[in-house]
Amino acid sequence: MGTTINPLGKDIITVETELCGRTLTLEVNRVGFRTSASVLARYGDTVVLGTAMVSDKMLTGFDYFPLSIDYEEKMYAAGKISGSRFIKREGRPSDDAILIGRLIDRPIRPLWPKGYRHEVQGVASVLSMDPSFRPDMVAMIALSAAFMLTGAPYDGPVAGLRVGLVDGQFTGFASAQQLDEGDLDLVVAATKDGVMMVEAGASEVSEDQIAAAIEYAFKAVQPAIALQEELVKKVGVTAQEYVLDLPDATIQTEINEWVEGKLGEDLRKPYPERNVLIRQLRDDMQAAMREKHGEDYESQKSVYDEAFQSAVHKDVRKGIVEDGVRPDGRALTEVRTLSSEVGLLPRAHGSSLFTRGLTQALNIVTLAPLSANQIVDTMEKDGERRYFHHYNAPGYTVGEVKRLGSPGRREIGHGYLAERALTAVLPSEAEFPYAIRSVTEIMSQNGSTSMAATCSSVLALLDAGVPLKAMVSGIAMGLMVDGDRAIVLSDIADAEDFAGDMDFKVTGTSKGITALQMDMKVHGLPVDVLKQALEQGKEGRAFILEHMKTTISEPGQMSPYAPRVESIQINPDKIREVIGKGGEVIQRITGETGTEIDIKDDGTVMIASPDGASIQAAREWILSIVAEPEVGTIYKDKPVVSVMDFGAFVQIMPGKDGLVHVSEMSNERVGHPSDVVKEGDLVTVKLLAIDERGRLQLSMKAAAQESENK
Repeated sequence: MGTTINPLGKDIITVETELCGRTLTLEVNRVGFRTSASVLARYGDTVVLGTAMVSDKMLTGFDYFPLSIDYEEKMYAAGKISGSRFIKREGRPSDDAILIGRLIDRPIRPLWPKGYRHEVQGVASVLSMDPSFRPDMVAMIALSAAFMLTGAPYDGPVAGLRVGLVDGQFTGFASAQQLDEGDLDLVVAATKDGVMMVEAGASEVSEDQIAAAIEYAFKAVQPAIALQEELVKKVGVTAQEYVLDLPDATIQTEINEWVEGKLGEDLRKPYPERNVLIRQLRDDMQAAMREKHGEDYESQKSVYDEAFQSAVHKDVRKGIVEDGVRPDGRALTEVRTLSSEVGLLPRAHGSSLFTRGLTQALNIVTLAPLSANQIVDTMEKDGERRYFHHYNAPGYTVGEVKRLGSPGRREIGHGYLAERALTAVLPSEAEFPYAIRSVTEIMSQNGSTSMAATCSSVLALLDAGVPLKAMVSGIAMGLMVDGDRAIVLSDIADAEDFAGDMDFKVTGTSKGITALQMDMKVHGLPVDVLKQALEQGKEGRAFILEHMKTTISEPGQMSPYAPRVESIQINPDKIREVIGKGGEVIQRITGETGTEIDIKDDGTVMIASPDGASIQAAREWILSIVAEPEVGTIYKDKPVVSVMDFGAFVQIMPGKDGLVHVSEMSNERVGHPSDVVKEGDLVTVKLLAIDERGRLQLSMKAAAQESENK
């Protein structure tokens, strides 16, 4: 307890409102005295610090907006210390943190003016985490509020909501368990005027239900938007002075005049022919401007190139809006030419090649025992990840020279979207006890590679013999807004993406949607336009799905190079016996049979090997360890472990010895047990009884008599 004094002499300002049943509080001037702006956002027991830094000087030589947004997971926020044995402090952000950073970035980036070249950084740090809901949307609100307070030309505020479907009702800030067990996990970010971003994972949810959830979220976030506006009024923000780095109007006019008559119908060709023509036209423009302006052109070459690209984008929009014709001549709902095949790679467990127009994705599936599951240890999660999709797109896929390196935020995001698309249709561990890695190697890019990755992964998984519950297809949709008109495009290519107002990716089965990602380049869209895009996307998905079924529609035979995995269930109390002291028993089993064995706490034992005989040997060994003696059972060829004056002890199963009394050794009178057996002999016995102390009473005589009767 105590009091915080602001060294700058500013009063701590706090505003609050009700949001989905809890109080949302925004506070400034308590921390972050040297930031451009900082906001502490509190919701329940979650506290997030949103800090914004905006440089005073405009950067030169940049052809993009230098904005970076990061989401910082702090393990202490959840009362945890990293589970890694060696690394105990936060380091490289987890994939989850990278994905949340992208989630916050996507609705905020379009709200800055084109040509703004001041460096901007936003960092959301989770300081305290209420485990009853995910903290990411609180982080989005905190950062948006911080940007509002900088005075920079940020056209916010924006607020986000994560929506679950709980007992048939839309629920904001649903718990992680409710999201996992429910049919919908939807994130919507919006301004007061419209929706900016949508992302969802779903279990075959209908388009109408998705649209209703988006509308629910849009209305529900309005108090958080109004609260940020109230905070701005209370603080009293001073607007930043800035100059936009826009293309020279004179140069743009000159280029527009030069391309007059050279675009339009002459360039409406299929890809890649259109790309070749655009490249040739650019070369001609550069040669003409170089001849006309000499050294002045060389010093402004990038400006001329940008003006040329702007003219091309304008021509793309004009063709679609005025003529209803796309850059490659397709109709608005037409999907590019499709082709696909499976089984390309002989040693891979599953493989496919999916081609849509000039976009091509090679997918490779690898199966492994569940011991290969990925350990997840983040601020929010502890557990294992059984299915993971990785996406790679080197420079050669877009015809560029690029240095190879670790995957960036885009690659991680595209892989996650394709992974999420299939989560709802994967078989359970009991049905298919394998860890599954799906890798998409993009071979060529011309729009919507994440949807190509989704389609190719479905084909490769079926080729690998994975019994999917249903096939999934994906499509990318675009949008051109012209006044009150909203023109939706199916299966957009790069040219339409760059010139358009929305990038919308949707995946699903014939029954419903499994994943969704929607980003607006305009300042918000009404829900009815998004609903139109969902319905048109449904038709495109169905068309692509029918093509995929002509290539493969049922799980194939597993590759001979894939491991075979069988599972058995044992009494959890017997796990210790199977493992043995210091792992001695299980190491002996795996060493002698050549298998991999994974034992879960519930007694599920997974045995993996490419060889069926090895699995059977390990299976029988384990069952012999955990088996319980049964009265009346005959045990053949069991070793005598010791001979006493009153009888002999015989081991009928590992750790289970029983007594054959001298009177039960033979039908004839036996003077001493050693006259009949000695230590190490193999004998056949019958279990007569188990007394109240668990002692086993065996009989050689009864076993012999039963054998004679047969």
